Amino acid sequence: GKFAQLLTPAEGNDAKLTDWITTVRAADLPHLHSFANGLELDRAAVDAGLTLPYHNGRAEGVNTRTKRIMRQMHGRAGFPLLRHRILLQ
Repeated sequence: GKFAQLLTPAEGNDAKLTDWITTVRAADLPHLHSFANGLELDRAAVDAGLTLPYHNGRAEGVNTRTKRIMRQMHGRAGFPLLRHRILLQ
């Protein structure tokens, strides 16, 4: 519900998250209390993720592709071949 709406970055989402956390802490839902506590551990990063339009999707895609190639080559060759395969794709 309301938390899912926060996942689309927009101004004011940080204040809405504070309201959501207050509501969750008042409810008898221990698993959500743990989740809310985790959000509070690095609140600045969470607020940035919910309010700023930037993301690292392209970099994560490159990381995922590189890890897939490394898994496919496991134990077969060293860094030169890995570098060659990455550059060819």
